[in-house]
Amino acid sequence: MYPLDTNCLQIQIFCIEPLSPTSAQTAPKQNFLSSSRCSQSKAKSLLFRFIPILVWIPKYPYKDWLLNDIISGLSVGIMQLPQSMAYALLAGVPPAFGLYTAFYPVLIYFTFGTSRHVSIGTFAVLSVMIGTVTERLAPDGDFVISSDNSTNATLVIDIAARDLMRVKVATLLTFFSGIVLGLIKFGFVVTYLSDPLVRGYTTAAAIHVLISQLKYVFGINIPRYNGPLSLIYSAIDICKALPLTNIATLVISIIVMVTLYALKLLNDYIKSKSPLPIPIELLEVVIATVVSANCNLTGKYGVDVVGSIPKGLQAPVLPEFEMSSSIIGDAFAVAIVGYGITISLGKIFGLKHGYQVDSNQELIALGLSNFVGGFFQCFGVSCSMSRSLVQESTGGQTQLASVVSCILILVVILEIGSLFSALPKAVLASIIIINLQGMFKQFRDICHFWKTNKVDLMIWVVTLLSTVLLGMDIGLAASVGFALLTVIFQTQLPTYSILGQVPMTDIYRDITKFDTAKEISGIKIFQSTATIYFANAELYEEALKKKVRREVLFACFNHRIKKTMSPHLPSVSFNNFLNWCPWVTDPPASANSFSLFTLSNPLIILKLILSLLLTFSAPRRIILASLIPPHKVPHSWYHPGKSPLHPLKCLDILPKVQCPGLNTVSR
Repeated sequence: MYPLDTNCLQIQIFCIEPLSPTSAQTAPKQNFLSSSRCSQSKAKSLLFRFIPILVWIPKYPYKDWLLNDIISGLSVGIMQLPQSMAYALLAGVPPAFGLYTAFYPVLIYFTFGTSRHVSIGTFAVLSVMIGTVTERLAPDGDFVISSDNSTNATLVIDIAARDLMRVKVATLLTFFSGIVLGLIKFGFVVTYLSDPLVRGYTTAAAIHVLISQLKYVFGINIPRYNGPLSLIYSAIDICKALPLTNIATLVISIIVMVTLYALKLLNDYIKSKSPLPIPIELLEVVIATVVSANCNLTGKYGVDVVGSIPKGLQAPVLPEFEMSSSIIGDAFAVAIVGYGITISLGKIFGLKHGYQVDSNQELIALGLSNFVGGFFQCFGVSCSMSRSLVQESTGGQTQLASVVSCILILVVILEIGSLFSALPKAVLASIIIINLQGMFKQFRDICHFWKTNKVDLMIWVVTLLSTVLLGMDIGLAASVGFALLTVIFQTQLPTYSILGQVPMTDIYRDITKFDTAKEISGIKIFQSTATIYFANAELYEEALKKKVRREVLFACFNHRIKKTMSPHLPSVSFNNFLNWCPWVTDPPASANSFSLFTLSNPLIILKLILSLLLTFSAPRRIILASLIPPHKVPHSWYHPGKSPLHPLKCLDILPKVQCPGLNTVSR
């Protein structure tokens, strides 16, 4: 790679001409006038960019895709029906509002979304976050009334007034989360949600969901707490109330969970043989409703049921803004989590099926879905992984499948929704718990991150513990803060090493860890695992001084140079000596060519460190920052205490390098 002979040192360097702007910059006034002009082509382009359905629906191949989308939509709708009612319980609102949430926002996303396979609607994590807010701002204690009769007075909860207030809270929260995403475009915060953070957070959310549903499984009444340690208090209350378990409710829960789990395993087994999954959840809901109604489980055994479901669609209502100050912070958390999960899953499907998902348009689409849903008494939506996988596996090609599922939900709302009034809440709770198994499997991440990255493991564990102990909102903020701190600490504690070449290869490794790696004569390759910035510049300087070994340079100057210099040459200082050995030939002016740079007085130069090659490496990224000849080395390295670290100047070889398989690297 660096051919040497007895007369000179030859270094092969790739040179290009300096890049120049292709055109002069346009004045700001001209930019403003150009962007503010309206033309037919600009209006059409803006309309197509803002409403993607106008682009793909005219090109839709009905003969090839329509049947697949219909089958997929029916499968998703059958799943959406019981899940929407179940997740409404998590949000603290009546099940009917889960049906509305599975209808209006889905149609909005169909119009404005760019992902073809995600299933928008109710989602467990978002529902439990909303439920935390609704029960905090509309607790049961605020709706206790006295029931007077001829003999005594008892205190009861006005369930109708409580549910109405919680619906108002949920819709206002959804409205503001839509504003945060669609108008403020706060979705950039999602870039700070790393994969370990998201997985740890959703695992903690699964624990919150599980604890919140145990009261329906056992048929007990316990208060719901808010704030730090609320989950611990709820778990303690559940344990204390176990002697009051409703046996009929517990039996129903066990039967539903066992059969649901077994049939899900059967679905996984026959997945390759049958394109359509067995509608397990819908069958459970229908059978449980029929049994409950015919056997009068509520009257005989006190089994808690869903209650009346109003028939027909609700008229749009303007959200009440009196509680805005108490909700806006939670709206940010709901918006960030919902968008982060949607865009992550959308991009996975996009890469798999070869189409592009526009993250900015997804921000607008999800924001509008929540914004409009706030007027129709819906709670926050995101994409469900289980339904999205069903939509893809059953052959769904576009969001037209979502329209088919909406039609099925609409039929239920208009005609048969009232038939589910006898459905036991224990059935819905059992469906929720069984659907959490995918999130609980994320505990396997502990072993994975332990083997791959201890920092990611710390983020996962801290996110899990902070969310479980502090709550969904404070836990998310604490997790993001800790993740950012790990980035700062990693820049403060990087790994520094001197690289050597493995003989007969282009591989370079740390010479202290690999005996076969040897340094190239006259060249020091100094590697850092962190990018330099103001907070670690001094640490970098000290490490570089230590690794390069300043005393070697002094030894070269004081001993070796005196032996090799000719007595006929003038006496020079060390700094002048470094400038004394000029290039024999200048770099060629022609671009995209290789040339050989020849140094005079090689016997002297070979005794010194000719160059420092500074590399900054991180996973899947290489930053080539500096290639510094000796006369560019900061003066303070040779005279400690005289001056601070000077900025490192780069030998301008490549303004920008692009390496196949790596990220773009800039100078």
